[in-house]
Amino acid sequence: MSIVKLARPEIQAMRAYEAAIQVDDTVRLNANESPQISPIGNFRRPLNRYPEVRPQELQKGLAARFGCAAEQLLVTRGSSEAIDLLIRTFCEAGRDSIVTPTPSFSMYWHYARIQGAAVIEVPTLVDNDFIIDMDAVLAACTENSRLVFVCSPNNPTGAPLPRADVVRLLEGRDKRSAVVVDEAYVEFGDQESVIDLINDYPNLLVLRTLSKALGFAGARCGAVAGSVDIINLLSAVQSPYALATPVVECVEDALQTEQLALADQAVENIINERQRLMTAVSAYDFVHQVWPSEANFFLARFADAEAVMQRCEENNVLLRHFGGDLADCIRITVGSPSDNDQLLRALDTLVGS
Repeated sequence: MSIVKLARPEIQAMRAYEAAIQVDDTVRLNANESPQISPIGNFRRPLNRYPEVRPQELQKGLAARFGCAAEQLLVTRGSSEAIDLLIRTFCEAGRDSIVTPTPSFSMYWHYARIQGAAVIEVPTLVDNDFIIDMDAVLAACTENSRLVFVCSPNNPTGAPLPRADVVRLLEGRDKRSAVVVDEAYVEFGDQESVIDLINDYPNLLVLRTLSKALGFAGARCGAVAGSVDIINLLSAVQSPYALATPVVECVEDALQTEQLALADQAVENIINERQRLMTAVSAYDFVHQVWPSEANFFLARFADAEAVMQRCEENNVLLRHFGGDLADCIRITVGSPSDNDQLLRALDTLVGS
């Protein structure tokens, strides 16, 4: 059964923006476009014309890449826009809530607060390896919990959520909540995407991005996959012409077979470097713990995280220190071999200090 009725009533009543029709080889005098073609850029589509309201070929290419039907996917400006669309679609300000384990990706909180939705946090503990207690997540949900966000592998801990736990969450919330699985880092781990489950669970939505494994963070392109009726609802909320022509063509090119092969090799290289770097960092006596990771980063616990951050900055290496419950932890992104060697040289200067 569809979860469309969980969406805000005014969103359910919306209709998608009806843009001026676009037909090749016609004189287009219906969209107030300029007849002057810009000489800037070498693109297949002229920039004086609006892009497609929804880029159909790109949608098909991403659906093939991620493993779903084209009509089950909406292309977004990074997966961050998908998070924003979901919260605006499902959460009524001052009434509804989202539920998410913590620590996790901060943009879930960010967009919920913009919308005026409550955030119900389910803490995971550093001393318990940040394991998500699914009983606690389900118990935290209320009648007005419209969305449950889980990041797998999780950011910043790097741990995947077992498929069995995803299924348990989907079945536990059934028609009462949409479950959003953020798979921004799934290509770097051993666990398969859960996107195949969207055919069996109408309350599942999966977020994907091109920022990490494909190395296209600057293109700001991602996607949300789910049941057709929910994708149509999200499309009605999304701004028309959301993806700029240069971005569409850039990503279309990135999805070509030879480019995907290069991206797959880059992922393999990062996985190998991840193991090398984690092993090296674990060897320092001022490192108390390095957690396993299935992402392109890992989390480490230091005796003095602030001293590490300062010394690395002095050596032109930037890391991520979150503070709060992670005050003694630092997230380290896996870079190129030379980048990683520069980090290790910076850490070497702390030996014996």
